Amino acid sequence: MKKKDLNEEEIKAVEDMEDTAEEVVEESPEDELETLREKVKALEEEAAQAKDRMLRNQAELENFKKRLIREREEAVRFANTKLIEEILQFLDNLERAEAAARQGGDASTLADGVAMTRDQLLSALDKNWGLKAIESVGEEFDPEAHEACMAVIDENLEHETVVEELQKGYRLHDRVIRPAKVKIAKPC
Repeated sequence: MKKKDLNEEEIKAVEDMEDTAEEVVEESPEDELETLREKVKALEEEAAQAKDRMLRNQAELENFKKRLIREREEAVRFANTKLIEEILQFLDNLERAEAAARQGGDASTLADGVAMTRDQLLSALDKNWGLKAIESVGEEFDPEAHEACMAVIDENLEHETVVEELQKGYRLHDRVIRPAKVKIAKPC
């Protein structure tokens, strides 16, 4: 097709295409190589920056893990601080009772003071920590809550029944942490 057969817009488009083709042809292989080198250099810098960010993030994550482990270990180490603080007041009461006994105080007064201190301690442990004594004497024998150490025969019973508590048992939030050591009576 010749230029004279085209209208003005078409002629202009053909001329633009010829100019573009000349520009493309005018770019030498050395210039193209230099352009590609610049692009490679830019990409290498970008990759180096990304690698640096990744390494920093990885180091930050490792430091975070170490800090978490350290904080958890410290929390476990001092987890019972409140309990110990509460128990200290009862130790103080026992020391006062011991001092009174050494000064020749009345034995019944000493026994009352020790019993009162024990009751305060059990009450605080129940209220604040969920520790409860297991009631045993007169109860039906429960192998989860009781450890039978002795047994006697009693013809009047229908079930194995605890008749004597040798050592108190305790539950912590409804879980037996120490079964009561008991003497039981068995039916014939």
